[in-house]
Amino acid sequence: MVKVAIPSTKGSGLEDVIFEHFGHAPYFTFVEVEDGEVKKVEVVKNPYEGFHSPGELPSFLKENGVGVLICMGIGFRAKAFFEEYGIKVYTGATGRIKDVLSDYVRGVLKSREYEVRRKWNE
Repeated sequence: MVKVAIPSTKGSGLEDVIFEHFGHAPYFTFVEVEDGEVKKVEVVKNPYEGFHSPGELPSFLKENGVGVLICMGIGFRAKAFFEEYGIKVYTGATGRIKDVLSDYVRGVLKSREYEVRRKWNE
C-alpha cells in the first residue's frame, strides 16, 4: 500500500483538479493505493495554506504516511526535503485528480518540468 498526496483546489476528492503550487493548495487529497486499486480517499485542509516555513509541508505529509507526491509545481528546497524523506515526487501533473491518479496506477505517469506561473510569496 502506498499513500499518494495530491494538492487540490476545492476539496472535492477525485473529481477535483490539481492546484498549481503544492505549498499553497487549499487542500490535499490523500489516496491509498494497493495492488493498482484505490482503497481510500481522504481530503485534508492544508494547515500551512497561508504561510509556511521551509520543510513544514514535507514534514506534515511524511507524518501523514505519504510515500508519493503528485503535483504541478514545487520549489527546489521542498523537493529536496521530500527526497530526504524518501517520498517520490512527480511534477508537472495537470488536470483532474482521478485522471492523473489513473496514469500513476497504470505506471505511465512521468515527471516533467513545470514553471509556476505566479509568485507565491507576494
